[in-house]
Amino acid sequence: MPDSGLSFEGFLLSVDPAHQDFVKDVHTCLLENGCKLKLQLAKNGYVVSYSHGKSKRVLLNFVFRKSGLVVRLYGDHVNQYMDFLETLPDKMVKAIEKATECRLCNERCNKGYSFSIKETEYQKCRYSCFMFPVDAESIPFIMTFLESEIKERNS
Repeated sequence: MPDSGLSFEGFLLSVDPAHQDFVKDVHTCLLENGCKLKLQLAKNGYVVSYSHGKSKRVLLNFVFRKSGLVVRLYGDHVNQYMDFLETLPDKMVKAIEKATECRLCNERCNKGYSFSIKETEYQKCRYSCFMFPVDAESIPFIMTFLESEIKERNS
């Protein structure tokens, strides 16, 4: 990592103590699966990105919003674990519903994600689709989502 003065430990200190174990677990899981860590500063604090080693595409970001810590997952293989989406709590489904519709915003969007949850079809932008606040309810679902995506990317 370049000598930017940014560190994972510095980021962790800015995380609510109630969520630090979760953040450490995600960090460990991603590094053990060959992901590369990138740290940046933004308006509301750290932006922590993990790029998948095999595909070189970002798999997960931690970002701060006014409401607190948020996880952005890139579910490039979401159609391989659709059954899991059916188990998401209503609050997480509402976050997906609020996400920007994919308008082929740019070539990097790669046409967004098309999937369904409880018989509702979604066409969402990959950059806003799976952004979930980190809280006690969402943590186990975020971990399962992450593990499912890692499994598919590694296969």
